[in-house]
Amino acid sequence: MSRKLRNIAIIAHVDHGKTTLVDELLKQSGTMDSLRATMETCIMDSNDLEKERGITITAKNTAIRYGDTHINIIDTPGHADFGGEVERVLNMVDGVVLLVDAREGPMPQTKFVTSKALALGLKPIVVVNKIDREGSDPDAVVDLTFDLFASLGATDEQLEFPVVYASAKNGYGMLDLSEKSDNLICLFETILKHVQPPEGDPEAPLQMLATTLDWDEYIGRIVIGRVANGRVRTGEEITVVHADSSKEKFKVTKLLGFLGLNRIEIQEAEAGDIIAIAGIEHINIGETIASKDNPVALPVIHVDEPTLSMELHVNNSPLAGKEGKLITTRQIRDRLMKEIRTNVAMRVEETSSADIYKISGRGELHIGILLETMRREGFEMAVSRPTVIVRVIDGVKQEPYEHVTVDVESEYQGSVIEKLGKRGAEMTSMATNADGTTRIEFMSPTRSLIGYTSEFLTDTRGTGIMHHVFHSYGPYVGALPGRTNGVLISMENGESVAYALWKLQERGKMFIGAGQKLYEGMIIGINSRDSDMTVNPIKEKKLTNVRASGKDESIDLVPPLNLSLERAIEFIADDELVEITPKSIRLRKRYLKEHERKRSSRPE
Repeated sequence: MSRKLRNIAIIAHVDHGKTTLVDELLKQSGTMDSLRATMETCIMDSNDLEKERGITITAKNTAIRYGDTHINIIDTPGHADFGGEVERVLNMVDGVVLLVDAREGPMPQTKFVTSKALALGLKPIVVVNKIDREGSDPDAVVDLTFDLFASLGATDEQLEFPVVYASAKNGYGMLDLSEKSDNLICLFETILKHVQPPEGDPEAPLQMLATTLDWDEYIGRIVIGRVANGRVRTGEEITVVHADSSKEKFKVTKLLGFLGLNRIEIQEAEAGDIIAIAGIEHINIGETIASKDNPVALPVIHVDEPTLSMELHVNNSPLAGKEGKLITTRQIRDRLMKEIRTNVAMRVEETSSADIYKISGRGELHIGILLETMRREGFEMAVSRPTVIVRVIDGVKQEPYEHVTVDVESEYQGSVIEKLGKRGAEMTSMATNADGTTRIEFMSPTRSLIGYTSEFLTDTRGTGIMHHVFHSYGPYVGALPGRTNGVLISMENGESVAYALWKLQERGKMFIGAGQKLYEGMIIGINSRDSDMTVNPIKEKKLTNVRASGKDESIDLVPPLNLSLERAIEFIADDELVEITPKSIRLRKRYLKEHERKRSSRPE
């Protein structure tokens, strides 16, 4: 193909500067309006959750013009929980730009996304980012990246990767550290030199894989993908080959290309183009858009299976329906079915109970983002503690293991090693970073990491950094230690009273403050002991007509612990649920009545 076209994806570990680099490529190519580019950062992180958390959750398309070459760019998530997004978009590109932090080097998620790119035969361009950061060691990072590629089975051609040293935040890059630069021209030129134009035969019958689904209020469902072969025009009749081999005909009502943040209307696209098509009502990700005369399906995208699952219950607490608008089984089911049409790494199963669904995903964050999104849309629901998906392989029970990387101050390393060791993790390496902190790597069962994050932050006084990514299935290790503390459970319905909470403070840490609505069976705090305790948080001080000598006791309440959604899900035990509403996150027992809890805990 002689057209001046390049298709690339930008991949990296979380917070290594991927979206910031895309900002600069848009800006320096002249594609973005300069005023807007200076006003906003991380322009590609478009939804509220991405902006709040500073992470990319969904893969997004953009395109730039460099000289007379059109470069399609896909900005991908860095967190392994959203690996399904990465896996399904890599089939649209012919090369990848891998960002690696000049101080941290390759991290677990770097390994994950790189393995997917190398397996597809894509040739990487390595950008060593944040070279202006204190403690950076670009040369050592290049060596570590080479070792990573070799360990992942890279070909000789993939091991001869070009390197660009850059500071995406400051908008410059160079091919040699001794050079001076104030722009990213060397990266543009490296992409043109080392990424091949897309393959495909424009004269062959049309074939295009549906890679991303979107929705527009004016033109309806939009299908995004790369034209593998042939041509497609506005107004043309096409055939969708579904996963079950059935075929359905549609008419293309609109064709859209990409430039900057905009979708621009085009009349025709051919092999190699990444486009959006409107007019197709029924299609799922991985299905093929083909010519009406010769409809031949492309191979379906393979996405790794989920490793974690949890139950989603219709909210049945005494406060159900007070804060959310969408609370019924039908509404929740419709929303979950809509999600799995676009979220290819997630699974939803119906259970024997009509009010309970089983959701499976790549990790706690993967499922947590869905729950947070639903909450903001007005849904109410309750979820259980996550459980790992256990498989039987060759007659042997196996569970998922994760590669864990921990960066901690040296004074806390003993505590971290001890705690993870008790949870079944095995230390594989330990080294000192350039900034004096210690990097420890473990191989750990996924089960042992559920609920460990808050304990880790406490043990390292909030200074530790932990990353983990799915590695493989391994032998099931049996029972692992769980939460060491019990909880304080409300025995009454009503509003919490400051005097009662003040008296209960000596029993443990509170999740609630005064004047909050409570119900029987709701968890209001952490017990200082290892057993659960039923308490009365609405008990008021008794008043008498006897005047006390001296002044009354002053009530001094400690501020309650505010749990985020992910922390709440991590905290709960198997017999507990997290109640999620648009305004509140509450913890509760699965059985609200005390006699029901006692009955359920008896051995059968």
